[in-house]
Amino acid sequence: MARPFKIDEHSARRNEILDAALGLVLSKGYERMTVADISGELGISSGAFYHYFGSKPGLLDAIVERMRAVSEPLLAAVVNDAALGAIAKLQGFLDALDAIRLERRALVVELLRIWQSDDNAIVRARLETSTLGWRAELVTQIVRQGVAEGVFSPAHPKRCGEIVMALLQAMGNAHATEMLCFGGGKTGEPEFTEAVVAIHDAYLDAVERVLAAPARSLRRTDAEAVRDWSRLLKPGRR
Repeated sequence: MARPFKIDEHSARRNEILDAALGLVLSKGYERMTVADISGELGISSGAFYHYFGSKPGLLDAIVERMRAVSEPLLAAVVNDAALGAIAKLQGFLDALDAIRLERRALVVELLRIWQSDDNAIVRARLETSTLGWRAELVTQIVRQGVAEGVFSPAHPKRCGEIVMALLQAMGNAHATEMLCFGGGKTGEPEFTEAVVAIHDAYLDAVERVLAAPARSLRRTDAEAVRDWSRLLKPGRR
């Protein structure tokens, strides 16, 4: 007699495998991790893995979806807040992104070098592509509202969401490069702080120009905010 299918049990087992896989991605890298590694970690058969994920690329899709599930509700809540104007929504969108990183900043710092390694290039590229797509849709909603309010007048409103998100992703990558340099002892704290503040200012200036928004309508970071990260990044503290 066939065993009854239990949704909760299936979901719990799938999450258990996904947790183990994420740990291996961080310790070995996605490229070097094998299905046998995951099976050995949990004491399950390879067949059990394929039952839940179908393939290693299927596992990658699940990793990306889990990361999306963490941030999407927070960002969507800002975009759907009827009490906010477009500029306030865009600032709230940026603040929510910062809050997600700050809540996990010790983990972000600990995993930064691993995440940026060549062994995780595929995961990173897939995540960036997926993130750009669905977050761009949210930004596009803000842009439409801003155009209707008369606070944005972009030359290419239909493409603004993806352009803004591409700029924000590039800003994040530039910040990551500076964090790695400082964490590795290649730059001092004054240079690190100056670089992060300058990067933030330059990219938000570009966002405002793309949207044809009022200059300095988006809040910039400052040295005090960067200092919170530098304390965690200082060589020898990790």
